[in-house]
Amino acid sequence: MLSIIAKAHHVSRVLAWIGGALILGSALLVTVEVLIRKFLGTSLAGADEISGYAFGIATTLGLAFALFERAHIRVDALFILLPGFLRAILNLLGLALLVGFAAIITVMAWQMVGDTLKHGSHSITPMRTPLALPQIPWLAGWVLFVVAGLLLFFGALLATLRGDTASADRLIGVKTLDEQIDDERA
Repeated sequence: MLSIIAKAHHVSRVLAWIGGALILGSALLVTVEVLIRKFLGTSLAGADEISGYAFGIATTLGLAFALFERAHIRVDALFILLPGFLRAILNLLGLALLVGFAAIITVMAWQMVGDTLKHGSHSITPMRTPLALPQIPWLAGWVLFVVAGLLLFFGALLATLRGDTASADRLIGVKTLDEQIDDERA
């Protein structure tokens, strides 16, 4: 199970880099757009639309990586004082709720993309972008997020059932201060 989680973590890291490249590309495109408007009095037309699509795709491509890195925001002031087994159970419950919510969004996104493909929908902008082009990679990010969450959930569940709450914590628990410092050094 851990090797599958490691491979999925690697895939999520690559997709997060792609998402980062999309955001940098958008920033460059918008910068060029602003400069062309300022100095040439014209526009590239569509920079805002393209950057919006890129931001949406980049966001979902980064969700799974953030989950693997335990980087989602959590309030844990009292949580760390709880016994290990109770923390593991609460971590599993929290992850199950997060994955369940993401699964609902993913199903709805799947239906939306299906409707888009069925009707051949295009944006209502001058670019007339076929909406499936940005929606499919956006949906792929949601699917990966749910798959990553399920992998982590079952990995942590197995570790917890074996009584290895330390391994479960390393998979889905709150990062310790030492882990955060080690991440900063890496």
